[in-house]
Amino acid sequence: MQIPGHIDPVTTGTVPLRGGNRIDLVGLTRDAIRAQLVEAGLDAKAAKLRAKQIWHWIYHRGVTDFEAMTDIAKSMRPWLTDRYIIGRPTVREAQVSNDGTRKWLLAAADGQEYEMVFIPDADRGTLCVSSQVGCTLNCRFCHTGTMRLVRNLAAGEIVGQVLLARDALGEWPKGTMASAPDADDEDDEAGHYTADGRMLTNIVMMGMGEPLYNFDEVKGALKIVMDGDGLALSKRRITLSTSGVVPMMARAGEEIGVNLAVSLHAVNKEIRDEIVPLNRKYGIEELLQACADYPGANNARRITFEYVMLKDKNDSDEDARELVRLIKQYKLPAKVNLIPFNPWPGAPYECSTPERVRRFSNLIFEAGISAPIRTPRGRDIMAACGQLKSAATKPTRAELDRIAEEKQAALG
Repeated sequence: MQIPGHIDPVTTGTVPLRGGNRIDLVGLTRDAIRAQLVEAGLDAKAAKLRAKQIWHWIYHRGVTDFEAMTDIAKSMRPWLTDRYIIGRPTVREAQVSNDGTRKWLLAAADGQEYEMVFIPDADRGTLCVSSQVGCTLNCRFCHTGTMRLVRNLAAGEIVGQVLLARDALGEWPKGTMASAPDADDEDDEAGHYTADGRMLTNIVMMGMGEPLYNFDEVKGALKIVMDGDGLALSKRRITLSTSGVVPMMARAGEEIGVNLAVSLHAVNKEIRDEIVPLNRKYGIEELLQACADYPGANNARRITFEYVMLKDKNDSDEDARELVRLIKQYKLPAKVNLIPFNPWPGAPYECSTPERVRRFSNLIFEAGISAPIRTPRGRDIMAACGQLKSAATKPTRAELDRIAEEKQAALG
C-alpha cells in the first residue's frame, strides 16, 4: 500500500464553482476579492474600498445576499449579484444528538459529501471541521479511514463550514450599521449594532481527512478564520490534528501557528504500524522529534497527543509507562487525550473497559502529565471521534465528462 507523503502528494483535481459562471467570494483573501473587482471593471481605489466592505459583510456579519450590504450603494448591488455569490455548503442532513452534539452532512458544488460536527460544552463550543472528502491514511480504528480519498476541500469549502455553523447557531452580530457616504439615504439607519456572545468558541481540524495533506487550502481557510476584521477567532482557540505528516509539521507551526494535536494511538512500531499505517513512512521517533521542534510549543501551548483506547491492543500498564517515557525523553510540553474507542459497523476493535481507561489515565497523571479521559459525544448519531463517514465516492472520468456536458448545456 502506498502511503502518501511530501514526495508523493495527494492530487485531487479541481473544484467546480458553486453558482455556475459567477465567482464564489467565500475563501478568497481581501486582495483576491479586490483583484476580482478590478478585473470586472472597477478602478483600483473603488475596488479596495468595496473589497473591505464585502469582506466585513461576509465574515463579520454573515450575509449571503449583496442586497443586505447597506453601506454599498443600491445601484452597485445588482452589479455584484450578477458577477459573484457568497456561498454556503448544501446541507443534505442535519442531526442532533441526545447530548446536544450536532452533525451536518454537507454537499459541495460537485455533489461530493463531507461532514462537520459541533460539540457544545458549558464553557465552550467546538466545531470539528473537515479538510478532505474521504481520507487516504487508512487508520484502522477510524470509520473515515475506510473511505477512499475523493478530493481535497478548497479554502472556501473549509471556511464555509464555519460560516454555516454560525448560521445554524444564530450567532452573527445583530443590528444595523450607519451607511457609508455613497449609500442611499433611505438605507441610513441609526446604529444599534451589537455583537452577541459566541457559542462557537473553538475550532478543531479533526474532521474528515488529513489537514497537512491539504496544507495550502487549510492554511488559507484558517487565515480567514483568524483575521481580526472578520471571524476573529484566536489561533489559541484553533487546533490542527495530524496523524504525523512530519515534513509539513514545522511549516504548520511557522505559517499557521495554531495549536498542534497528534494522533499517536500507540507507543511501539508494531502496533502503530497497524493502527496508523503512516507510521511506516514517518516512525514514532521521527514524529516525536518533529513535535519537539514544533514552533511555539511550550507549557502554555502544549501539544496534545490523541490516544484511542483499544482493548488488549494499546491499553496496558506497560503502554502507559512507555508513553510517559517517550514524552519525557523528548522533553515535550504535552498532554494526552484518552479517547474511548467509538464503535462503528464492521470495526475491528473493541473499546477498553472503563476500569482499564482509568488505570491508564492514572499512571500518566502520576508521572506529572495531564491525561484527561474524553467523554464520548454524539455516539447515537455517529458524530463521535473516528465515526465520521459520508457516502461520497470518487467519480469516474465518464461521470466527470457527463457532469461537465450537463453544466455546459445549462449555461447555453
